[in-house]
Amino acid sequence: MTTAPAPASTPAPASTPAPAPESTSAPESTSTPASAVPDSAVVRDSAAGRVRRVLREPFTAAAWRRVAYAVLALPTGVLCVPFALVSRRAGRLQRGLLRRFLGVELPGNRRGLLHALLATPVNLLIAAVTLYGWSVVPMNLGWPLRVGSDYADSWGGPTFAGAWAFHAAVGGGGFALLMPWLGRAMAALQVRIARALLS
Repeated sequence: MTTAPAPASTPAPASTPAPAPESTSAPESTSTPASAVPDSAVVRDSAAGRVRRVLREPFTAAAWRRVAYAVLALPTGVLCVPFALVSRRAGRLQRGLLRRFLGVELPGNRRGLLHALLATPVNLLIAAVTLYGWSVVPMNLGWPLRVGSDYADSWGGPTFAGAWAFHAAVGGGGFALLMPWLGRAMAALQVRIARALLS
């Protein structure tokens, strides 16, 4: 008995992989990252901090130490001119003044004659600006006490209240806020001169 040959097995068609879906890349963001954008609250806090610092500066001990140095540097330098001719303590006296009032430590053992001579014109100008600028504050706050104050033709007039308010705000408060920062700049100049001539 003859068996019929088994039908040839036809190979299964190879499965073709399905095309991968096209990756839709997200459009590049043109917006600035959130970390680079300053938070408005932080900006407000930093601005408020700067305002507080400006308003607080006239009442700090450092501001008044700079005032003291501006006033004392001139007579100290004048006295040190003859003193430096006979002793090195004149230089130590000038360096001690810087350390005491400005917190600046200058090494060295110079006599201090050159510093006393060359810094005196600068110290004279700084002392005059400091004394005048700070004297303007009480003069304007106490404007009605000034002799011959005629509010009719004064700044802020013609009313008495307006003239007093103007003088107190601009002359009193304005100079009180300005002088500590001007004092910083003048003290920095004095320190630069001292570093060059004393250390």
